[in-house]
Amino acid sequence: MTSGKADSEAQDAAAATAGGEANGENQPRFMTVKQAAAYLQVNEKKIYALVREGKIPATKLTGKWLFPRDLVDQWLLESSHGGLLTDRIVIAGSDDPLLFRAVTQVANTLQSRALISYAATGSQLGLMLLAHRRADVCGIHWGPADESYQRHPALIRQFVQAGDWALVRLFRREQGLLVTPGLWSAGMGFEGLFQREVRWVERQEGAGSQRFLRELISRHDLDPADRRITGRASTEREAASLVAMGQAEVGSGVRAAANEFGLDFVPIGWEAFDLALHRGIFFRRLFQRLLDYLRGDECRRQANMLGGYDLAELGNLVWTGTD
Repeated sequence: MTSGKADSEAQDAAAATAGGEANGENQPRFMTVKQAAAYLQVNEKKIYALVREGKIPATKLTGKWLFPRDLVDQWLLESSHGGLLTDRIVIAGSDDPLLFRAVTQVANTLQSRALISYAATGSQLGLMLLAHRRADVCGIHWGPADESYQRHPALIRQFVQAGDWALVRLFRREQGLLVTPGLWSAGMGFEGLFQREVRWVERQEGAGSQRFLRELISRHDLDPADRRITGRASTEREAASLVAMGQAEVGSGVRAAANEFGLDFVPIGWEAFDLALHRGIFFRRLFQRLLDYLRGDECRRQANMLGGYDLAELGNLVWTGTD
């Protein structure tokens, strides 16, 4: 949520930038405090204040603050007049079948009037994109649902920009193993899936499903090196597709992904799926439209069809950067 004072500062800076466009063209791609102050036509103390408040895009290198000019320009556009880019939202982060369907449906309804897009990158890369303002929203999941109120804020606090973020709960979902039909039997035990003849598809580092799997491996005193890795996937549905096509026999993911591809599912536990976002995005009409669709009867019908979802907390604000 951008304060009225910050809006006023950004509007003044945007006007100053427009008036001094020629000067801006001479500024380097990464500006020092002095150069940023000249670019925005404010004093250096104001630049340091904006850095302390986490409002201006900045990075510290060898003890000196640097300001990426293109991100500063984007910050000006986003904060001026309540956000000039209110007709678009870019969602990155973790993959989810229900969220993908919701984004697709909202985008099809809007047609060319607005853009809402979803790039499944994994939790950690999504947060990096959010921190660099390449994304507006990031889907995350990082361990069991009952620990999410501690784990998710701890995960995003690694980023200095998190002071301007919030966490919105979408749903709880069932996490587990995606398995070739007929391979798993109730008396088999997890150990049976770690035999050398069983082929696995591996998720990338920074994926929440990979984190959940590692905790399962640790609880059962299994050795991850015992797995025979025959494929790698960047999303849960890619992992499910590789198992469905016979490229592997086991992968990690949610029940919904298993049901999408006609696979067996071995449950591990429930996790929370949250959205990390800049606080101002929460009040953007386009984001609220997505939440409204997710709350609607059609989305709940799809959640029941896919299986493994609990939407009881959908839309709840579970953490803000000021907590």
